[in-house]
Amino acid sequence: MAITDPKYRPQMTNAGLEAAEAVTAIDESGQSREGYIAAERALTIYLNKREIVTLMTLGTNPELLVLGWLKNQRLVHDISDVQSLQIDWETDSAAITTFNSIADLDDKLGRKTVTTGCGQGTVFGGLMDDLDKINLSQVKIRQSRVYELLRTLNHHNEVYKRAGAVHGCALCEDARLRFFVEDVGRHNAVDAIAGHMWLENIHGHNKLFYTTGRLTSEMVIKGAQMGIPVLLSRSGVTHMGLEVAQKVGVTLIARAKGRHFLVYNGADNIEFDAIPESSQTKKAEKIR
Repeated sequence: MAITDPKYRPQMTNAGLEAAEAVTAIDESGQSREGYIAAERALTIYLNKREIVTLMTLGTNPELLVLGWLKNQRLVHDISDVQSLQIDWETDSAAITTFNSIADLDDKLGRKTVTTGCGQGTVFGGLMDDLDKINLSQVKIRQSRVYELLRTLNHHNEVYKRAGAVHGCALCEDARLRFFVEDVGRHNAVDAIAGHMWLENIHGHNKLFYTTGRLTSEMVIKGAQMGIPVLLSRSGVTHMGLEVAQKVGVTLIARAKGRHFLVYNGADNIEFDAIPESSQTKKAEKIR
């Protein structure tokens, strides 16, 4: 995620909204209960006054979401090309102005893939374009650090605990949580993290990316584009997600909860330093 001027920041609004709405529901006994449901808002992106796409989002990090979406769609390659980004909730719109026109925009918008993202995510351009150009670091990660990180992440699903119906994604370094986002779709949450990294000139070579959602090809590609070599999911992996991880060298860890996880790719990068005593005993018995 190279940036020509690391100090550059486009002109931006700060238009984040509340993630949950108060409602009244009737429970199974016919009693009234006060609670919360996740907000869901339409945000239509206009790039240089041209309508591009409408995203469904919580609206808590709209500027970061739009920046990350632009980056992950490969429509804008350098944040210094973004002049301004304005969110207007009265019109449910995000207006992006760039200093220069976008090369091959018609061609990119004409090639569209409807992904498995919640609410059907959309990727413009060739989904596999530029994968051969990605060169990821090979980062070693300790099993004990994975457990420590999972314990930390349990305390950061605030919207999910209050209202449900959302996915959470996190940017991590070793066992430390650097940035956490929840949204109605995991693809939105990863885009918001990509926007944060782009804006703050954060590189992914020594980072780990966590998601509560499944690791599809789209998620693996986005993680790789962000330069992140390790992906960790509470959910599962798709076959195409695994194929992409093998192609670009992403360490893929899924079904991670409590003290359980499965490594689908990159097991050589895991230091198993917290193997349960029962497993060690079984291994010793096999050796005998």
